[in-house]
Amino acid sequence: MKTAIIVPARFASERLPGKPLADLGGKPMIVRVLERARAVRGIERAVVATDDERIAAAVRADGGEVAMTPSDCPSGSDRCAHAARQLGDLDVVVNVQGDEPLLEPRAVEALLGAFSDPTVEMATLARPLEPGELDNPNVVKVVCNLRGDALYFSRAPIPHLRGGGPGTLGRAHVGIYAFRASFLQAYTRLSPTPLEQSEKLEQLRVLEHSHAIRVVDTTWRSIGVDTPEDLERVRAYY
Repeated sequence: MKTAIIVPARFASERLPGKPLADLGGKPMIVRVLERARAVRGIERAVVATDDERIAAAVRADGGEVAMTPSDCPSGSDRCAHAARQLGDLDVVVNVQGDEPLLEPRAVEALLGAFSDPTVEMATLARPLEPGELDNPNVVKVVCNLRGDALYFSRAPIPHLRGGGPGTLGRAHVGIYAFRASFLQAYTRLSPTPLEQSEKLEQLRVLEHSHAIRVVDTTWRSIGVDTPEDLERVRAYY
């Protein structure tokens, strides 16, 4: 199975402009993400997809591979799809955001294991909810069917625990995605959908168009960098 990790990265950010180049222990954050991606067993290539020459130069200076993409890609998934077309013959593509410098390689390896099932087109991760997270709209919850495919993702507390039912049915979504390469291209052609727009969750587009997302369990808790405070938190690890 020919597999690539693609890391979409752009310089602009509302809360933390230029964050891919933020220093983490003497290296830009985007390089730290790529280092973690390269440590994943079973991948053939780890590539940064960007439209910014400053990001590209930083990656190349560290010996990394870059795929240049248009500046008008509407999402990270679109940027990944564009880069995947440049890379050629691939079976599976993993989309790892460029603000995940604490990426856990074993979690990605578990995610790739989902593709041993030939029916899986797309997969993602989920972890146990922690106290206080069920009612937090910034923590996306997911519930699944008995096969492990997502039934719904929501910022609302799902499922509702009427009568004190089991509290382990809902899990926290971890935003790492893997796609069959062919489905990644098809996914970017799907039109936006009502639930996606209501929840502001792009993955709902897949479910509303009657495709499945396999959900893989992990204990890894992602710490993405969206704010200066997040940046200081991850600097403690470097």
